[in-house]
Amino acid sequence: MVNREKKMAEIKDLSKVRNIGFIAHIDAGKTTVTERVLYFTGETYKIGDIDDGTTVMDFMSLERERGITIGSAATNASWNDYQVNIIDTPGHVDFTAEVQRSLRVLDGGVVVLESVSGVQPQSETVWRQANDYGVPRMVFVNKMDRLGADFYFSVKTVHDRLGANAVPIQIPIGAESNFKGMIDLIDRKAFIYESEDAVEHVETDVPDEFKEDVEKYRSELIEKIAETDDALMDKFLDDQEISVEELKLALRKAVISLQIFPVLCGSALRHRGVHPLLDAVIDYLPSPVDVPSIKGTDPADDTIEIERQPDVKDPFSALVFKTVTDQHVGRLVYLRIYSGVLESGSNIYNSSTRSRERAGRLMKMHADSREEIKQATAGEIVAAIGLKDAVTGHTLCDQSNPLLLESINFPAPVLSVAVEPKTRSDQDKMGESLARLVGEDPTLQTWTDEESGQTVLAGMGELHLDVIVERLRREFDVDAIQGAPKVAYRETITVASEKQGKFIRQSGGKGQYGDCTLRIEPLEPGSGILFESEITGATLPTEYYKPIESGFREAATSGVIAGYPVVDVKAVLTDGSHHDVDSSEMAFKIAGSMAFKSAMTAGSPSLLEPIMKIDIVTPEEFLGDCLGDLNSRRAQILSMEQQANSQAIKAHVPLGETFQYATTLRSLTTGRASFSMELDHYSKVPNHIATEISGKGKEN
Repeated sequence: MVNREKKMAEIKDLSKVRNIGFIAHIDAGKTTVTERVLYFTGETYKIGDIDDGTTVMDFMSLERERGITIGSAATNASWNDYQVNIIDTPGHVDFTAEVQRSLRVLDGGVVVLESVSGVQPQSETVWRQANDYGVPRMVFVNKMDRLGADFYFSVKTVHDRLGANAVPIQIPIGAESNFKGMIDLIDRKAFIYESEDAVEHVETDVPDEFKEDVEKYRSELIEKIAETDDALMDKFLDDQEISVEELKLALRKAVISLQIFPVLCGSALRHRGVHPLLDAVIDYLPSPVDVPSIKGTDPADDTIEIERQPDVKDPFSALVFKTVTDQHVGRLVYLRIYSGVLESGSNIYNSSTRSRERAGRLMKMHADSREEIKQATAGEIVAAIGLKDAVTGHTLCDQSNPLLLESINFPAPVLSVAVEPKTRSDQDKMGESLARLVGEDPTLQTWTDEESGQTVLAGMGELHLDVIVERLRREFDVDAIQGAPKVAYRETITVASEKQGKFIRQSGGKGQYGDCTLRIEPLEPGSGILFESEITGATLPTEYYKPIESGFREAATSGVIAGYPVVDVKAVLTDGSHHDVDSSEMAFKIAGSMAFKSAMTAGSPSLLEPIMKIDIVTPEEFLGDCLGDLNSRRAQILSMEQQANSQAIKAHVPLGETFQYATTLRSLTTGRASFSMELDHYSKVPNHIATEISGKGKEN
C-alpha cells in the first residue's frame, strides 16, 4: 500500500481537501458505498462486505453482527491527487447524535437513497440536520439493480418530501437486472459496465436509444444551473452555447450555496457508479476554503466575535466532535482543525474549560486502525492522544489567541432503564465502565435512583440502551441485568400563580433568614425554564437574586406530581425581605426552592409525556392491522401515502406505548414492514394515565 502519510504530506493546497460524510436512512447501502470508495481509492486491498462481517468502517463486533452502523467512523483516502476525509455515519434514528456531531464538522455530504423507496423517514431527519448546519450535499440513488428500482421516482421524493432542488446530473442506463451503467448529462458520456462482474466502466458515446432523453434532461439541468447564475441565464435566453467548463463552475457554486443538490445513481454492491461519484465529490462539493470561515467568541467576553480563516497561517483552532476509548492506546479525541497547525507534543488551550492541555500524539484514523503523524493542519480531521479534559463540543486553540467555538447541542434522552450488575465483583467495574461510555456518548446519561439505589441508564431508544448494555458485557466484561424501560416524563404548569417562600431558623447565635415571593408563569412548549426579577428599588439586595434563582432551578429538577423535571416555566421574583445579620445565600436558596414548590402546586400542574413521530412503510395487505395496532397505542394518524405496492403511514404516538413495537410490527406483517421513530414534542398526559403514573391519585 502507498504510504498514506507521505501522500498527505504532499498535499499543501487546502483546495484539494474534501471533508465529506455519507449519510442515509438505515439499509440504504451507505456503508457499502463507503467500502467501495476505500477499495477504489486504494486504501483497502479487499472489498468489505456487510453480510460477511468484513467491513472496514463497521468494525465493532456488534455492528458486524447486526449489520448496522452504531458509531460514526472516520477514514481518509486519495483520489486524483485530492485528499478525501470521510465519516461514515449511522442510519438508525437511535444513533442520530452520531450524525449530528459529524455534520457539525463536515464541509459536504453524500446522501444515499435506496432506489425503490427514495426518501424514507430517517432521510428526512438527516436532511434536516444537514440543513441546520448548512452542509452542501449531493444525492446518490443506490441499489439501481434492485427489483422495483426507479431513479426518477427517487428524485421526485427529494422534491416532494424534502422540498429540495434535486437536479439529476446523471441518468441511468436501464434498471433492475438491466441496469448497465449511467450517462453523464454535462459531458454527454456513457459509463457502461460490460459484464455482471465488471468493476471498471467503459466510457463511450451516448447510445442512440438514450440520446433524446439525454437532451431533454440536459436542457432541464442547464436551465436549473442558469437560474443560479445571471451571466449563464443571459446566454441561455439568447440560445448561446454554454461550455462544459462554464456549466461545471456554475454548478459547483450552486451546490456550495445550497441552491442545487446534484443527483447521481449506481449500485455500490455491484461497483457501479462509484468512480463517477468520487469525481463528482471532487468537482462539486466544497473544500475547506470554499465554506465560510469559522466564527467564535472571546472566552472572556461573549459579545466579541472572532473569526478564523481556514489557513495554516492563522492561529490554531479546533473543535472536539467525538471521544472514544481505545483498548490499545487509551482515550482518543477526534478533532476538526479549522485554522493553524497542531504538532504532536504541543501544549494547547482548552477555552471551554479554560485549562491547558497537551496533545501527546496525533493520529490519522482509518476506522479502527491508526497511523501516527507529526502534525495536522487546517482542514484536517484527526485524533489526538493525551488530551485529558477535552470532551465533545470543547474548543481547543492557541492560548495567546483564544476563542470559543459554538458547541454541539444534542437531544435529551427520552427513555431510561435500571441496570444492575449480576455479581458483586461487577459492581465497581460497572460504575467506571458506564462513566467511560457516557464520556463517549453525549445522549447517554446515568445516575443513581435515591429511593431504590439502582443505577439508571437513559438514552434515545430501546436499541440505543440495548447496545450500551451489550457493550458493557463485551468491552468491559460487566454482566448487567436490564430492567423494564421507563419514560422520561416532564412536568409543567397550566396557570400562573404566586407564592411566598420564607425560611427562618433560630438556634442560638446567628440564625438563618430568607424571604422571597415568586410568580411562576407557563411558557410555550420548548422554552425550558427562565428566571427574571421585577423588584425595583432597595427591597432586596441584588446579591440574593442568584441564590434564589439557584434554589428555583434546583427545585425544578423534581416536580410536585411525580418528581419529574419541570419544563416551560418562567419564575419571576416579585418581592422579598432580608435580615441584616441572619440572611445568607443558603437561606435565600432554600426560600427560592420553597416559593417555587408552593407556586407550582397552586399552578394546576400537569404531567407531560414524550410524543414520538413514527413513520411506517407496510405492504398494503397489512395496512388495516397496522392502523388497528396504532389506534390501540393512542396514536394520532397524520397522513397515509401510496408508495408503489406499499403504504407510508405518518403518526404521533406516545413513547410509553411503543415498547416492543418492533417485535409487534414484525409479527403483524411477517417481517415485511419497516419503521422509524424520533421525538417530536411533549404533550399533556391524559388524566387517568397521569394518576397511574404519579401513584398518588392526583388529577390534573
